Amino acid sequence: MPWKETTMMEQKIEFICEWRTGKYTITELCRNFEISRPTAYKLISRFENQGYEGLREHSRTPSNHPNATPQNIVKGILKLKEKYPRWGAKKIRILLFKEFTEKQIPSVVTVHNILKKNGFVSTKKRMRRIKPVYPIFDPKNCNEVWSADYKGKFLMGNKIYCHPLTIADSKSRFLFTAKGHYKENLKSAKAEFTKVFRKYGIPKQIHTDNGSPFGSVRAIQRFTKLSYWFIELGISPVFSDPAHPEQNGRHERMHRDLKAACAKPSAYDLKAQQRRLNKFVKEYNHVRPHEALAMKTPAEIHNFSARPYPEKISNFDYDPNHKILKVTQNGAIRWKSYYWVYLTAALKGKYVAIEDIGNGIWKVFYRNVLLGYFNEKQLRNKEQSTRLETNLV
Repeated sequence: MPWKETTMMEQKIEFICEWRTGKYTITELCRNFEISRPTAYKLISRFENQGYEGLREHSRTPSNHPNATPQNIVKGILKLKEKYPRWGAKKIRILLFKEFTEKQIPSVVTVHNILKKNGFVSTKKRMRRIKPVYPIFDPKNCNEVWSADYKGKFLMGNKIYCHPLTIADSKSRFLFTAKGHYKENLKSAKAEFTKVFRKYGIPKQIHTDNGSPFGSVRAIQRFTKLSYWFIELGISPVFSDPAHPEQNGRHERMHRDLKAACAKPSAYDLKAQQRRLNKFVKEYNHVRPHEALAMKTPAEIHNFSARPYPEKISNFDYDPNHKILKVTQNGAIRWKSYYWVYLTAALKGKYVAIEDIGNGIWKVFYRNVLLGYFNEKQLRNKEQSTRLETNLV
């Protein structure tokens, strides 16, 4: 199965998303993703039985191995380790020659693995692994994931464009707001999100596309200033793949109804247009039955979030074993006094944590979110600045 190794999980998710649209046959999907039909049916079966977790690679390790180390030798290794707790695998192995033949004695690596398996090898403490965050395409509860987007602009009667910002709960389809703006910018979007958060609480995820001010395909992890504000609030920003609006299909479907009700024809000015948008929100939430909700209205299904909006952003306590660095005004962190690692101007004035994972590679975190990696050896060789990488090369 010729998945690219570094993006195997992403391609599996993309395959399932394409299959769920119903637009393509299995043959077309197999041709586009360059996989066999048995592989395609296996992925579909795993997804139907276990959800997205079923797409993860399964262990191929057999339960019983014919070349496993005999139990009497394992017991001998553990007995010696208990007697000499400060000795390593090499020394323990030499002592085995007093009790067993050379043919019976395992390699140093096997001895080490046996000691490790039984808790005799202490590993270096590291920051907990941060798992990649994917959009919850089929949420089970209200406020697991909200969707947000700027519905395409349209001209009003005064020849000025209206840009409606929409925010909705993906489970109940409850539409929190449809706010008309003159421009699609951070200030306008943040003000409306704040208003909604104060009234309804905050979700676990906010799913958007890659357009401004939500995301940027050129930025680290596609994060923008708005994304980092979500992270500070304890919300995970997640994104649809570029050029795949069907991954947020519920929101796009609502946009079609909004356009038909409010933009054909449009009102004369923004004040009048907002009255139409407010009327649509009220009707959509409280009057219009929804087939996916067993003909109930979104207002009948939706519950307020149990997570209130924090009026003040709390400080974040990084792991004391990691270096804490401040992002300068140019969006970079200073390394060893005269080197620079560029992150993003969206984080200027903020503090990030870096973790040494060996061989000159460092992880960079903002709060509990992994941003990427940098290699200090490249800095020394180039004697200049470098950009943060999202994957190890």
